[in-house]
Amino acid sequence: MRGKLADALLELAGGHGHIASHTEKAWASITFAGARHRVELVFAGEKAVEAGECFIAFLPEYEFAIPKQLVADAAVVGVDHIAQPPGLTVRCELLLLEEG
Repeated sequence: MRGKLADALLELAGGHGHIASHTEKAWASITFAGARHRVELVFAGEKAVEAGECFIAFLPEYEFAIPKQLVADAAVVGVDHIAQPPGLTVRCELLLLEEG
């Protein structure tokens, strides 16, 4: 599932970011099973930083289209800005649930 999630995140990033790290941990409740993902994206350059800022704004409400997966939660948990050269690092967490 990591590849499809990575593709969806990079699409939201407008092709301006790259994934620096991605970890996945199994998650389950009484009624649901899935995984919690922690992803770090890096945006380098002025145009990429603008795309990263849009990524931050749109991630929580983004409608992911990942087959057989439901994104139950998506949140930005950390952001680091670099002035020169322009850069942005975004850390986010997503909870993906398996659909029947």
